[in-house]
Amino acid sequence: GKDRIIFATKEDHETPSSAELVADDPDDPYEEQGLILPNGDINWNCPCLGGMASGPCGEQFKSAFSCFHYSTEEIKGSDCVDQFHLYPQEDENEEKEKSSKDLEASAAKEEKGSS
Repeated sequence: GKDRIIFATKEDHETPSSAELVADDPDDPYEEQGLILPNGDINWNCPCLGGMASGPCGEQFKSAFSCFHYSTEEIKGSDCVDQFHLYPQEDENEEKEKSSKDLEASAAKEEKGSS
């Protein structure tokens, strides 16, 4: 694999190292590439994504993030807002109606208790 174990003796440490640093190889599959690969593609294996690309909503996340990454809108990603709604939202009118009914029920209970 990519790792190599080298045993060094005390004598090995007494002389200066002759190791030469090799430039990073962008095609090295083990090299950490970051979020964006050298060819401009998204690195879905980047640890910076914290597993979001492979979680229960992985495909939706990939679709939304790809939209944002490749967006050419003046406000980057403004054309992708709808894709970032990963979970269905309750209709606002239903939510307001439910809250209104809960408030009415609470008020009715308070009136009965105080009379």
